[in-house]
Amino acid sequence: MTDSFVIVPTYNEADNLDDLISQLLALPVSIGVIVVDDNSPDGTGQMADRWAAEKPGRVVVVHRPGKMGLGTAYIAGFKKALSIGAKRIMTMDADFSHNPRYIPDMIALSRQKHVVIGSRYVPGGGQRNCTWKRVVLSKGANFVARSLLGLRARDATAGFRLYRREVLESIPLERIFSSGYSFLVEMLFMCQRRGWQIGEVPIIFEDRRKGQTKISRNEVIKAQYTLLRLFLRRLRGGEPRRPEVPISSS
Repeated sequence: MTDSFVIVPTYNEADNLDDLISQLLALPVSIGVIVVDDNSPDGTGQMADRWAAEKPGRVVVVHRPGKMGLGTAYIAGFKKALSIGAKRIMTMDADFSHNPRYIPDMIALSRQKHVVIGSRYVPGGGQRNCTWKRVVLSKGANFVARSLLGLRARDATAGFRLYRREVLESIPLERIFSSGYSFLVEMLFMCQRRGWQIGEVPIIFEDRRKGQTKISRNEVIKAQYTLLRLFLRRLRGGEPRRPEVPISSS
């Protein structure tokens, strides 16, 4: 029985989706895929539906009426994964910037850690085919996030992650304010403040193979606001902390 699911938010990813799902389902670990599609005009949602019909239980589709932000897409995926009994819930991009080959290592580390990050900034990690502007933006965002919020993970802005079920159940998802890429920082902030153990697996991040990047100037502005808001929350303190949770070997 599949108890690990990968959430893949999509908008106009028809060029990538078939290859991605094929590679995910072919991994030497048993995982399922939850596609959260924002009514892609290129037919990505219909493509995902065909996979769901062919692989019932392994591929699940959540349809949304339009683009509503990356964060809300993840939350929709989290809720679907929890409702079908997933014990491990992963997030990744649909554009192959996150290579599926790292997933077995992330699942293996999740036996000791509650949250696992596919990280560019630990030994063995890195970036490939990215413009210098994107590299500078990424490293700068990480430095600021770690400095202002006290985040200990080296790659605090990574979207390639694994959360164990108990982590997501401890977080009031409906109260997360961020809707764009800054959602990733807010989630990590909340995980760390609750005392969950966080580990990192080195990955090589590759710039998207096909299609166009979804990062906009507006997303950068929203991220700056999120960092300031969370910094003020950190100064106020009072974040709930859970007692140490025993690690299972499952």
